[in-house]
Amino acid sequence: MKVEIWSDVVCPFCYIGKRKFEQALDNFAGKDNVEIIWKSFQLDPTTKSAPGVSVIENLAEKKGISFEHSEKMHENVTQSAAEVGLEYNFDKAIIANTIKAHQLTHFAAKYYLQDAAEEALFKAYFTEGKDIGDIETLVALAEELGLNKEEARKALDNNNYITDVKKDLEEAQQLGVRGVPFFVFNRQFAVSGAQPTEVFADVLAKVAQEESQLKEVITGDSCDVDGSCD
Repeated sequence: MKVEIWSDVVCPFCYIGKRKFEQALDNFAGKDNVEIIWKSFQLDPTTKSAPGVSVIENLAEKKGISFEHSEKMHENVTQSAAEVGLEYNFDKAIIANTIKAHQLTHFAAKYYLQDAAEEALFKAYFTEGKDIGDIETLVALAEELGLNKEEARKALDNNNYITDVKKDLEEAQQLGVRGVPFFVFNRQFAVSGAQPTEVFADVLAKVAQEESQLKEVITGDSCDVDGSCD
C-alpha cells in the first residue's frame, strides 16, 4: 500500500495529523507493507523569513483579526497537539519560507530518511523554535539524521531538489488539494485534514481489503480443486 501525504512543515495540523495517522498505522496488521511518501505543499509561497516577529501577531494581521483572537486560536491548536503528545511553543516559532525545508525532505528521501526528516522539521519549528528557512539550520538537522552535512549543504545551495518540490506542488493542483494535511491511499482513497485516529484506521483497513480482492474475473477453460476440468 502506498500512502502519499501532502504537507507543509509549518502547518500545525500536519504534525497533529502525522501523529494520528501513525497511531492508526501502529495498530494496522499490514503496517510493514505500507510505503509512506511525503509530498511538498506550501501554504504561502510568498512568506519571507522573519525572525523576531510573533507568529500570533503575524496571523492576526494576515487574517484581519484581533491579537487576542489569534492568541486563542493558537492556544486551541496547542491543546490539540498536546492531546497526541506534541509540544507546541508558538512563542518561540520563527516565521520562515518552507521551500528549502521541502528540498531537505527530498534529499533525505534519497537515503530512506524522508519520514525522519519530516519529523525533525516539525519538531524544529513547533517545539524548538528553530529557523527552518535557514540553510545552516537545515544542514544541522541533516547531520543529526546521519546525513552528510556537506552534501546536504551543496544540495540546498544549488536547489538540487527544487524540481521534485515543484512536481509535488503541481500534483497537488491536479488532485485539487486545497488544504493540508492531505492523505492519498493508492491513488484511490483520500483523507483531508487531521482526522481522528479511528478514521485513518478505517481507511487503512478498507484499502487493504480492496487490495486483497480481485477487481474482475474473466473465466475460461480450467480445472478446479475437485479434479473436474471444463
